[in-house]
Amino acid sequence: MAAVTELVERLGLIERLDAAVGPIKARERGLSAGQVLVGMAAAQLCGEDFLVGLDRHRADRAGQALTPVPGLASTTAAGLARRFTDGQWAAVETGLGDVHRAALDLLEPLDPDSGHALATDVTIDMDATDVEVYGRLKQGVAFNHQGQRVGRPHVATWADTATVLAADLGSGRDDPRATAPELLGRALAALPAPARAGRIRLRADAGYFAGQLARAALFAEVEFAIGARRTAPLWRLLDSVAAEGWTDAVDMTGAQVAVTGYCPNWWPADTRLLIRRVRLDLDRGQVSGDPRARRRRTLHPEQRALPLAELASADAVFAYSFIVTNIDVSTSDKAVQVEHWYRHRTQVENLFRDTKHGTALRHLPSGHQAVNRAWMWGALLAATLTGWLHHLTATRRDGRPVGHGVRGGQAMITTLRRRLIAVPARMVRHARGLTLRLPPGDQLLAEVLARLRTLPHVS
Repeated sequence: MAAVTELVERLGLIERLDAAVGPIKARERGLSAGQVLVGMAAAQLCGEDFLVGLDRHRADRAGQALTPVPGLASTTAAGLARRFTDGQWAAVETGLGDVHRAALDLLEPLDPDSGHALATDVTIDMDATDVEVYGRLKQGVAFNHQGQRVGRPHVATWADTATVLAADLGSGRDDPRATAPELLGRALAALPAPARAGRIRLRADAGYFAGQLARAALFAEVEFAIGARRTAPLWRLLDSVAAEGWTDAVDMTGAQVAVTGYCPNWWPADTRLLIRRVRLDLDRGQVSGDPRARRRRTLHPEQRALPLAELASADAVFAYSFIVTNIDVSTSDKAVQVEHWYRHRTQVENLFRDTKHGTALRHLPSGHQAVNRAWMWGALLAATLTGWLHHLTATRRDGRPVGHGVRGGQAMITTLRRRLIAVPARMVRHARGLTLRLPPGDQLLAEVLARLRTLPHVS
């Protein structure tokens, strides 16, 4: 917690959230809105999975000396979370935007090239994930199409920094397309001013295939690439692609890219269709015999209907993906680069995996929707903190931050917990100060703390 607390103080996270959200109690005493959310984030970073984990965290005397929000009990956190109004939940994103600005201000003198790159070329990823819950008395949840009772976080992330810009918590029946334009507007508002002045691009999967989001992006001067559903008109368009129209993709074996003219009704007029096909090897079991298999749905309808034995006799079997975009794909080289960039949309799925397995977004612990919303924000704040921790303290190579991770990249939260948070040390109090005495040898915590303490406090 020492490094987390140091970063929270350098960014002024609690103060910025409090300034945006405002008071949640009539009396100015006790814990504030920012302290509740950051306290939940800190407990989840320590590995606590449930609200009662706040009590375990509170009972840890050593941990309370290092945590950014000491003394937060589960009953207090749940009671205060229910005091948030809808306007105050929206203001959390405003406070988070101020935090992003502060982090960017810290990064620019530390690494001007990286700070300039983040501010001039922004990618926003938008996606939703289902969090299964149990029990009939939970508010704001519903059965999804798989028959699971779930809550559905709907999140917009700043892909380049692995941080969160805006989020909603819906139920399993909520269609993310209905609120996607509004979420995009809030995500843009949470970007720092220098980042809003640069190039902004949006990535989304086929669950967001709707003209409303495309038009909202167009009006906001945001370039978009949105996955398209595999409908009959798109399959018919494959016949119009010439054999020489396919170009080999980058960093993907057996993949090719092509572009054709296609603009759905009510979409921006400059929309084009980007098609990717990937050659499948049936001998290696890349196609299932089950007609319900996910990959089998990516096959051409004429091949999809064939039994596996007859499919094996085909000259070639391809999996197809369709992407509608208003980004410039006028040449084959540009189309290949756009497809390669869009393929990394999985970064938002990686953030979901990190918040589910690294923190505790894999469940919603309360019967009250407001408490679950606070729990969701605790997990998202934890992911945001680790994202900025990587950019502000990692070693740099060729102008890019590397380090903390097992393979040199950004570490998952579980890795940081093992290497940075759950580290044995002796705490010594001397002259009203607290000193950590770490075990012998190279320690990541000592390196990270030294770099954090050289950063100024941003006003």
